[in-house]
Amino acid sequence: MHTVGTKSKILLIMALLFLLSYEYSFCYSSSVIHGVSLSGSAIPQYVTINQTYGGSLLDYSYSVISTSDGGFALVGYSYSYGEGQSEMWLVKTDAFGKEEWNQVIGGPDEDFGFSIIAAANNGYIIVGGTQSYGEGDYDLWLVKTENTGQVEWQRTIGGFRADYGFSIRESSDGGYILAGRTDSFGAGGTDAWLVKTDVTGQVEWNATFGGMEEDVAITVITTVEGYLVVGGTRSYGAGGMDMWLIKADEDGQVEWNQTIGGTQDDLANAAVASSDGGFVITGFTESYGMGDRDVWLIGINGTGYPEWNHTFGGVNLDYADSIICSAEGGYILAGRTESFGGGKSDMWLIKTTITGQSEWNQTFGGAEEEAAYSVITTSDGGYVVVGRTASYGKGSADTWLVKITSHPETHSPSPSHSISGLSAFIVISTLAFLTVKKRKKSYYYYFL
Repeated sequence: MHTVGTKSKILLIMALLFLLSYEYSFCYSSSVIHGVSLSGSAIPQYVTINQTYGGSLLDYSYSVISTSDGGFALVGYSYSYGEGQSEMWLVKTDAFGKEEWNQVIGGPDEDFGFSIIAAANNGYIIVGGTQSYGEGDYDLWLVKTENTGQVEWQRTIGGFRADYGFSIRESSDGGYILAGRTDSFGAGGTDAWLVKTDVTGQVEWNATFGGMEEDVAITVITTVEGYLVVGGTRSYGAGGMDMWLIKADEDGQVEWNQTIGGTQDDLANAAVASSDGGFVITGFTESYGMGDRDVWLIGINGTGYPEWNHTFGGVNLDYADSIICSAEGGYILAGRTESFGGGKSDMWLIKTTITGQSEWNQTFGGAEEEAAYSVITTSDGGYVVVGRTASYGKGSADTWLVKITSHPETHSPSPSHSISGLSAFIVISTLAFLTVKKRKKSYYYYFL
């Protein structure tokens, strides 16, 4: 029998902050009004994949990608399978979400996967954290697998304390850029961490960013000449935790950074590049909006200054963990809502215009707790979302894969469970101002 200890609970909280990062791409505008598109955008009405994966305990997936055969690969962790307390867990499905195989990767202690990309030379690259291997309490863990999930190589990166990787992208030279947090290196208790490796996972350089308090990098995306890192900082800014945006060059040197937030906790979980040379950031805010915590969507220019922003939510806890460009123009956000839907919390998808105005939103869930962690587009114009569910499946919480489209798929399997949808109403509050402070001119680096 596996048990979830104190360290697991702490890591699970950190994992909830994670969100998948995306390739450098542009989003283009379309003309829309609230709830109705003038360019033909349709509210997805058909659930064509509805599958759960897992055993009797906790089994979560935080990241999903499309595979070359039309299926999907999911990564997270499992307490139900494997020999350790928890294992990194890789699940491969076909185009309809039917499981083809799954692989647990790990040792006797706690191991997690947070982000996955397809490897250029076939297989998958996964970043996460391991307590079973490495130098310290937890180490950042980089794992390369074959197409069948068998491990080709693995690398641990870290010191004697707790270090994690939350996001991975392929770099322009064919290597990898990783973002996370480190307790072992840097200036403070926890620093944001950026690690560059070659194609075999060997560290080429790494940089820490932070002050004396808690600082974390949640997502990294590639830009034309370098990287954008987003996360949170308690060392700088206006409040408890502020959104933190760091633009770094290809060598990890800071070009600019900005904090955005108010007097409470505000965190950036994901980002995407916009067509005007700026970026769009999402996460949550406790400083602004309607409720205890609202989804926050911010458009910034190329130097990090906000140009527009919107909050989405009700009176309870609502947040976004993932953002992508929509093929119809604008953005798709995925996260969790306690304010709307059918249960304690639901998966939440929000479609916006290019300037962040709500176009439609849908919730998915049952009577218990659900959340979405990652969303991707599909070749047929649909959206695939991965997250967790306590309403359906075999265990206390299972991985949940949902696909929605604007048209029925004649060969898709029947859903295994019913899903509730909400697309009639969303509370939107546009902020009158933002508290924006430029970070102090001191940066901290530690090179391995």
